[in-house]
Amino acid sequence: MRGRDPETGEFLGASRSQNRREAVEVLKLGQQLVALTDAQLSKLPVPESLLPHIRECKRITAHIAHKRQLAFLAKQMRREDDEVLETIRDALDKHGDTARREVAAMHRVETWRDRLLADGDSALAELLDEYPQADRQRIRQLVRNVLEERKRNKPPAAFRELYRELRELMLHSGNAQDDDEASDGGSEDDPDHTTD
Repeated sequence: MRGRDPETGEFLGASRSQNRREAVEVLKLGQQLVALTDAQLSKLPVPESLLPHIRECKRITAHIAHKRQLAFLAKQMRREDDEVLETIRDALDKHGDTARREVAAMHRVETWRDRLLADGDSALAELLDEYPQADRQRIRQLVRNVLEERKRNKPPAAFRELYRELRELMLHSGNAQDDDEASDGGSEDDPDHTTD
């Protein structure tokens, strides 16, 4: 039970509800950390003292035991300074935004590649309208190579090369539209796309 200041009558410290909300926030942060791969985790400013607890939580798969270990991780995290937890949250947010932008850009490249293969010169004309610096002959040749390798049932070397060519084109275009679409979550993605 929290006390009151005898002079002003104000409550001292946070309420139980506030403490509970903060504990739930830390638990959610712990869940996010446990869901990350080791490579993603290594890019975050997580204190060394928490890493064994995170690994242990990943290792345990039984539902109740996992939940108990996650609660223990959250308890360990609450012992850290608020600044440490805030730094981790900030890094997670930046990581999430970056990943979304990268996925949206990948979908955009794949969509253009699929359109070029399906629609041929009409899609190439649209691509050149949007990216006038594109090498028409190079892209047209890569499209022909992809169609030929598909006809001969060869490995998708030209298919990947066309993806790389389009990705480089879009990365170096400086087109602000790419950033706008990336922040929208990549509305152009095709459910039948192929990731290389």
